[in-house]
Amino acid sequence: MFAYIIRRLLLIVPTLVGVMLLSFLIIQAAPGGPIDRVLAELEGTAAGALSRVTGGEGDFAAGADASNVQNGDLPTRAARGLDPEFLAELERQFGFDKPLHERFLLMMGNYLMFDFGESYFQDRRVVDLVLDKLPVSISLGLWTTLITYMICIPLGVAKAVRDGSRFDLWTSSAIIVGYAIPSFLFAVLLIVVFAGGRYFDWFPLRGLVSENWDELSTVDKILDYLWHMVLPVFSMVIGAFAGLTMLTKNSFLEEIGKQYVITARAKGLERRAVLYGHVFRNAMLIVIAGFPGAFIGILFTGSLLIEVIFSLDGLGLLGFKAAIDRDYPVMFASLYFFTLIGLLLNLISDITYTLVDPRIDFEAREG
Repeated sequence: MFAYIIRRLLLIVPTLVGVMLLSFLIIQAAPGGPIDRVLAELEGTAAGALSRVTGGEGDFAAGADASNVQNGDLPTRAARGLDPEFLAELERQFGFDKPLHERFLLMMGNYLMFDFGESYFQDRRVVDLVLDKLPVSISLGLWTTLITYMICIPLGVAKAVRDGSRFDLWTSSAIIVGYAIPSFLFAVLLIVVFAGGRYFDWFPLRGLVSENWDELSTVDKILDYLWHMVLPVFSMVIGAFAGLTMLTKNSFLEEIGKQYVITARAKGLERRAVLYGHVFRNAMLIVIAGFPGAFIGILFTGSLLIEVIFSLDGLGLLGFKAAIDRDYPVMFASLYFFTLIGLLLNLISDITYTLVDPRIDFEAREG
């Protein structure tokens, strides 16, 4: 198993480079870019754009001094055609004066050292931005994934054992209805009902913690944090029920019908002992296989609209804003980070396979 883990870790490098290369080429070929965004801003708000791009008025070239910026002369120049030297200076500041392959190699070299540079438009290091947003996304992703698995697996087992019963029918109907309602729509409903929208004012409407969180005791901080998490996590859990519950049920039904279960029952073993001593281990393999994808989806993409609705500034919102603003350092760093985490989680999933069922030997299969 150790040799298999080493091979998988080594395979992460070319996989990561391939994903980044493909994404880099697609983004470079897409219309628009950070320079276009700056030029668009210069036509309306020159001073603000210049301060974000250069960090100060004196750094700008192209013959535009501070007085011209403050007097609004530069937008007129932008509208009538910019000095080529000015455009060349912009390209130099964004690093676009280098060839495409050199920019990619330089970026990957920095990323391998976990140096993600600075945001084009937020004047902060990308690492600092990610670390600021990470607690929100981890909170949403972790709680949603844990609660979903804690509820859906027992529910799926119960449905498999009672297949065709009224319990199975009614729970399936409830699951389908919950799956059909988008999580963001359910979030709006929860706000209207429970967050002061119309009926009750039981839960906070925005943020991860209260404004006076630093003044609270340790116990009150934990309660305040959980209080803020109830509505957004519940909104995300509702949409995640159907797939995992039905996957668990179908996996158990398939295992229950196999010969080894019939043999175990014929030997006199109780149904509960057969179900949890033999069936559970085999049926959980396919559920475990879907964990990395489910966690990544919830952590990095599924929470975007929830973050917007509940004013939770997390990684999903950060990546979305970076794509809109053409903030390449944040975009590529987020993609690099998400891909790396996904590849590592897939490796962890394979390791978990062997812990659940020691009969699985990846080294023997590769050999």
